[in-house]
Amino acid sequence: MNHDLEISGYCDERFTDVRRIFAESLVQSAEGGASFSACWQGNLVVNLWGGTRDRSQTLPWQQDTLVNVFSATKGITALCAHRLIEQGVLDLESPVGQYWPAFSSKGKRDISVRMILNHRSGLSAFREEIPAEAIYDWGAMVSALEREEPWWVPGTKQGYQAFTFGWLIGELIRRVSGKSVGQYFRDEIAEPLGLDFHIGLNSDQLGRVADVARLGSSSKSQKESESQPARPDLIADKARPDSIAIKAFMNPPTLATGTNSSAWRQSEIPSANGHGTAQSLASIYGGLANGGTINGVRLLREETIRNCYTESSSGIDAVLLVPMRFSLGFMLSNPQAKQMKLGQGGITFGHTGAGGSVGFADPKVGLGFGYVTNRLGGRAWVDPRAEALVAAVYKSV
Repeated sequence: MNHDLEISGYCDERFTDVRRIFAESLVQSAEGGASFSACWQGNLVVNLWGGTRDRSQTLPWQQDTLVNVFSATKGITALCAHRLIEQGVLDLESPVGQYWPAFSSKGKRDISVRMILNHRSGLSAFREEIPAEAIYDWGAMVSALEREEPWWVPGTKQGYQAFTFGWLIGELIRRVSGKSVGQYFRDEIAEPLGLDFHIGLNSDQLGRVADVARLGSSSKSQKESESQPARPDLIADKARPDSIAIKAFMNPPTLATGTNSSAWRQSEIPSANGHGTAQSLASIYGGLANGGTINGVRLLREETIRNCYTESSSGIDAVLLVPMRFSLGFMLSNPQAKQMKLGQGGITFGHTGAGGSVGFADPKVGLGFGYVTNRLGGRAWVDPRAEALVAAVYKSV
């Protein structure tokens, strides 16, 4: 264990304890790297990074190191949808088929945009076996969704759309805006705000991406390390191989085999392959926590932000088999689930990512939180490393 890890970046003196907690989390991990940022009342008060970004643990984590945040990408995709809803080009209560006619077959005629955003569409997984390489082919995944039948009557159950959320919302975004999710986010949000977050990387960005692997996997072969992040521990002991839970996470199987590949990093998989910095996540959620504006650039109006933290669905999730709460596209804290607590406020909203990454907003205290890591823990939802940082930040404010 390296007790001499160098921690770089900025920390307001009010948040000194946060720096200590961040350093301790890296020492306890003993390998890999991470970055953490917090925006409070419109100001960046913490922006720290440390550790290493490659499998051999020789390349230091830099301020501009990018890392896959997995399902924390869903919050960014949802933000894009909310902008289009706010602009009146996408309607929550309209059937998806109004925008995407071929979608309406196979019992999907009554699925609304709302049901996609709050995970009640019944399209949480594919029954047919999807080839691993199809995940990089947008048309192939859209066609597979057109052929799929809901697993239950749409609207009657909540079931986490682990992969399908990104293609469902992404195709709606493409049809009403004329742009892919990655292009829309880049043009409308990232570039105007100077954010270093991407859904689909350019080749010139690949050199600063951190490799991801499970904690304790550094001595494994490259192939084993690449397969480590994706095994869905939250469902592994609860589901049969042919269940909706396993199919939701492992069909197509690419999440278990390809997350360190260039193909994965350069594709647009808007539920799972966003790459960015903690500062970008904290900035986005910090803006949403402070009236929807960052440096004079508006993300969303305040009335739209209410849909981001107002509960739209809750209950025992048909895929995850645990109590979950969702607004429209965002996870909400759930007092019934010990590991599902975003911040310490009553109206916090955001999204976690497999292995530890998380971003959330707390409008009550004006806080935006972003934590990303390439050494992935085994706990589902909020990682203990992030939990410790959450406690330290709230103590400081």
